[in-house]
Amino acid sequence: MKPLETENYKFFQHKACEFFPCHQVKNEDNFNCLFCYCPLYALGDGCGGNFKYTENGVKDCSGCGLPHSPGGYDYIMDKFGDIIELVKK
Repeated sequence: MKPLETENYKFFQHKACEFFPCHQVKNEDNFNCLFCYCPLYALGDGCGGNFKYTENGVKDCSGCGLPHSPGGYDYIMDKFGDIIELVKK
């Protein structure tokens, strides 16, 4: 298989989205929409993001920009093994 010449698949923006950007950021040009819904949500405390739990016990990720950051794709892909293990249970 030929090595990839770019890594464009790791970044996507949908600036026409009504919610763009869905988190406050300093630079919208670096905001990655690829993981609009974070696949690490199911990991609870093990996701590694900046989250809190509401009084009702719901995980609130509104303070987390990890999946939308420049290194977010690689971070999420590194944690995918944890998601697979969770699904096996």
